[in-house]
Amino acid sequence: MYTVPDQTGQLAIVTGANSGTGKEAASRLAAAGATVVLAVRTPEKGEAAADEIRAEIGTAQPEPKLQVRRIDLADLASVAAFADAMIADGRPVDMLINNAGVMTPPRRYTTADDFELQFGSNHLGHFALTERLLPLLLAAPAPRVTTMSSTASSMGRIAFDDLAWEQRRYRPMRAYGQSKLANLLMAFELARIATRRGWNLTSNAAHPGFTRTNLQTSGPMLGRDKPPRLSPTNLPFLPFQEVRTGAEPLLYAATSPNAGTGTYYGPSGLLELVGPTKPARLPRRSRDEGTARHLWTASEQLTGTSLPAPVG
Repeated sequence: MYTVPDQTGQLAIVTGANSGTGKEAASRLAAAGATVVLAVRTPEKGEAAADEIRAEIGTAQPEPKLQVRRIDLADLASVAAFADAMIADGRPVDMLINNAGVMTPPRRYTTADDFELQFGSNHLGHFALTERLLPLLLAAPAPRVTTMSSTASSMGRIAFDDLAWEQRRYRPMRAYGQSKLANLLMAFELARIATRRGWNLTSNAAHPGFTRTNLQTSGPMLGRDKPPRLSPTNLPFLPFQEVRTGAEPLLYAATSPNAGTGTYYGPSGLLELVGPTKPARLPRRSRDEGTARHLWTASEQLTGTSLPAPVG
């Protein structure tokens, strides 16, 4: 079991922290002494999660420092409002964990800004959040940005001529794969940008293998009364792991002194579905620096964000 190093004095933001790997990450960071912002779409669920985390940590340690703040990654105005509120507070951000996601809704849904829901939430929402928070991240002594991807990134392809799936027949898993490949490309391009600009910022990524959370049910259930006949939750021949283990690659990438920039972590067992954390296999398309640069530029144009101006 991975032990999170002491995080006393650190400020961490975790998206999707009301359940699953996000809640587990928030709980273990808080137990290690960090102040944790639970960045969630529904504040009531965030407050309930915060209460559960306090109960889990118990009284043997100091009262966990938890804040619940609203963000809807499917609405760029909400992302901007969240970032503006953090900037108004003025406290440097030591750690941003881009964890929240939506997986395989049965038909093409769109965000508030008319992007395909998976690409818009999983990638563009986190991209805009990351760029908007860079001034606070760069004000911290050794900031980290860790982004959750998936083994589904291996089936992803960035279709620059149809990022929103308007021209092609919508295929839920292919759209999910595109969004998760975009997460990897963003993480690696941010690492290269930081190196070029001389920023002391670590950007890396992780995936949870096959960890059973509500991610696999909430997306496929959109617009349905009952689960589909075949879904990621009813494949009994696949090994799976619980959330406590599934969150460990994310926590390792975000907190281990041995987790470097531009790296990727996942489970070490069969097909990287389960097991202790190790460096994960990189999908071939995630190593394409030209695609990463193109995606970064396109994402800035789509979200209306930009990198901070160089200092000096």
